[in-house]
Amino acid sequence: MEQDQFTANVKVLGDRITQLKESIITEEATKTSLIMPFFQILGYDVFNPLEFTPEFIADVGIKKGEKVDYAILADGKPLILIEAKSINEKLKKHDSQLFRYFGTTSAKFGILTNGDEYRIYTDLEAPNKMDPTPFFTFSLTDLQDVQIPEIIKFHKENFDVEAIAKNASDLKYLGHIKKFIEQEIDNPSEEFVKFVINEVYEGMKTKAVIDKFTPVVRRGFRQYISDQVNNKLSAALNNNVSSSVEVEEILQDSQVEEVEIETTHEELEAFTTVKLLLKDKIDTSRIFFRDNRSYFNIILDDNIRKWILRLHVNNSRKFITLNDEEKTTIDINEVLDIYNHADKIIPILDSYQ
Repeated sequence: MEQDQFTANVKVLGDRITQLKESIITEEATKTSLIMPFFQILGYDVFNPLEFTPEFIADVGIKKGEKVDYAILADGKPLILIEAKSINEKLKKHDSQLFRYFGTTSAKFGILTNGDEYRIYTDLEAPNKMDPTPFFTFSLTDLQDVQIPEIIKFHKENFDVEAIAKNASDLKYLGHIKKFIEQEIDNPSEEFVKFVINEVYEGMKTKAVIDKFTPVVRRGFRQYISDQVNNKLSAALNNNVSSSVEVEEILQDSQVEEVEIETTHEELEAFTTVKLLLKDKIDTSRIFFRDNRSYFNIILDDNIRKWILRLHVNNSRKFITLNDEEKTTIDINEVLDIYNHADKIIPILDSYQ
């Protein structure tokens, strides 16, 4: 399967999800409109029960006739179990149904999906026992280019159980590492700052010294990333652009070192809305925001680890992500819609008390 064509097909389906989401109200509609088309893109014959079996029986203990929504088979044996939820249903951190089914079959992978978000599990921690957390997660309506090569590994033409299983551990911990690095770049912890300055500063690492170096470490990270981006861009331009004037102009436009991110009126409106929403629950002077290129972060106590919600705005979608257990995502039409979700936002404060 050509990756370019695969990428185009998946992105078309992502746009379709955005268009149809509001009109799909049942699990069955989600299956036929969104989930089956995705596995068709992956090359499976979804109308051949010898390959893609609906209502696959996976008996659990003394319970007989337990069924999983779909199973992808090879030589009559299940390779992948798929548990489907409605597009309007948020996926739980750990789905007990899929967990039970996994241990009773020869399947190596379990997929939990609502037609947009896909969580893929395997048995890294204990053989034949599904891990409590997925090793790979992606959303078709917010797909990252770097995720495409991992998804295409599940295409029928490419599917290699051992190769995917071997890579699963790397994927799982890569996700954790990226999240850790993101947090440390946005707001370096005392421990991390101390670790860094141990290499460059010989004096006592007092609280005052660590506080002094924290913004320096943050800037150092960002400048390093900027330098790497500019070096790669310069090399690419030197190879592909004949006009030195063009090169100079493009490089000047692309300088990202210490770029000031412009906080929009819409983002400030979100910040004010959250403060009004929480004013009876907490001293609003404790509420801050951090703006970056990917999203607008509203946080508590100026601590990036205490984020309350994130506002995402792109060309096709506007939504918020809540810092609850499920990392709930809510589509909104305008920023003031945040106020309609007070019942979900206010309880987030309890985890910081």
